[in-house]
Parts: sequence; C-alpha cells; structure tokens
Amino acid sequence: MDSDASPPKWWKWENAARPKRSDPLELWTIYDHPTDFPNHFVARRWVVNKAYGHATQDHILADTLAELRAALRIHRPWLYRLPRQPDDDKKIVEVWL
Repeated sequence: MDSDASPPKWWKWENAARPKRSDPLELWTIYDHPTDFPNHFVARRWVVNKAYGHATQDHILADTLAELRAALRIHRPWLYRLPRQPDDDKKIVEVWL
C-alpha cells in the first residue's frame, strides 16, 4: 500500500517550504523505467512560469512507484496527483502539481 512506503532515504529535499503565489509552478512527472534509468522509477522536477516551462536537473530514483509517491507526499504535501493523459508518452505514469 502506498501510504506504508518510505521515501528514498538519500534524497536531499531543499526549499521544501510551501511555495508563494509569485513562485513558478513546480511539478513532478513520474516515469516508469525510462530509457536513461531503465532499472528505476524516476520523478523529474519541472518548473513553469508565465513565459515557459522547462525540466530541471532535479530527479529522484526509486525501485518502486510507492517510494516515489511517499517521497512526494511527505516532502511536497501541497502537490496533487494527476493520472497520465491518453496523449502522454507511454513511460509517464502521472504528474504531481
């Protein structure tokens, strides 16, 4: 069950304070064993502002989807999980924003 999973212990969470209205939108996209990390689930952080959105270098690797979900629930409790959309890449599991 997802709520019982622990987040990856090695992940260093920085700037974990609740964002301000003026901050860019932060979202995390979870991928199921993408080609660059074929042995892991990966959460990648994206930042979106008024002008554009871009991927950051921030990412989390985990053995299970439950570990990634637990990390996001604990360290980014204000985020909401959205399921993948039909047109999304097949490796995308969900997005948290």
